[in-house]
Amino acid sequence: MDFKKVDKVVKEFKEKINKLREQFYAGKREVEGELRKLQKEYRNKVKEFFTNLTPWDRVQIARYPQRPHTKDYIEFIFENFHELHGDRFCGDDPSIIAGIGYFYGKPVAVIGHEKGKDTKERMKRNFGMTTPEGYKKANRIMKLAEKFGLPVITFVDTPGAFPGVEAEEHNQSKAIADSIYTMAYLKVPTISIIIGEGGSGGALALAVADKVYMLENSVYSVISPEGCAAILWKDQKAVEQAAEALKLTARDLLELEIIDGIIPEPYGAAHIEPESTARIIKFCLKKSLNELTKKPIDTLLKERFKKFTKMGVFETSTA
Repeated sequence: MDFKKVDKVVKEFKEKINKLREQFYAGKREVEGELRKLQKEYRNKVKEFFTNLTPWDRVQIARYPQRPHTKDYIEFIFENFHELHGDRFCGDDPSIIAGIGYFYGKPVAVIGHEKGKDTKERMKRNFGMTTPEGYKKANRIMKLAEKFGLPVITFVDTPGAFPGVEAEEHNQSKAIADSIYTMAYLKVPTISIIIGEGGSGGALALAVADKVYMLENSVYSVISPEGCAAILWKDQKAVEQAAEALKLTARDLLELEIIDGIIPEPYGAAHIEPESTARIIKFCLKKSLNELTKKPIDTLLKERFKKFTKMGVFETSTA
């Protein structure tokens, strides 16, 4: 997909629509017909770009730098969010944003991967690749939420956990495992939304929830298409084939019962209308929280355990 072409068309349409809208609000009512016609043309044109996408197309959209990130959704959806820092062991990892905010007047814990917008911020946040300190921080906030009976909402957007030597020295695998274990047995309602990339254990560490949703153009997989192509085909030209084989799209994963639902993206992609996307997510969160908070904790735990243990099929060989 040629994102430069898409962005250029969107920008041109928006400029024309904004000019006509300004004229209309200034009292020039005769432009109303032209404005409505242009808005309809804009919707149809943008939807055309995002129709019949391949899995590889969706991978590229999920990774698109202008796509809304956790920080954006927190600003749009929650009120009085107060970020909490540090893991109380080694330090703070900026690739994880975690804290307490208000959702429709009630306190909730919010945790999410953050990739950053520009080059400087991406480097600061390690491109969304979390270290053990980040998962320990997430673990700490989850337990804090459980202590005070707060629902936990997570936003997943990471290519995977940070693979560096220092992360391994700080026991990356245990930090991820602890986060998965904690989330699996939290005695509060939990909701996870995959907003971009959901890469391997780095994503799963924040996605063992009562309800797991994916935005329409997000992806969720045990490995990246590039990694899969390198291992199975030993050729990076096979990335499109790998993306198809991995069944990493929201539609694939809903059919496989890995996720609980798909959140549609307005005009075909979240970065086209970030605020509209946030409103849809907010509606989904409200509906899910209302449903989950009515259930006894024991019921939630049993349903959560059953949901994840039934995933996958395997056979035991007698040979």
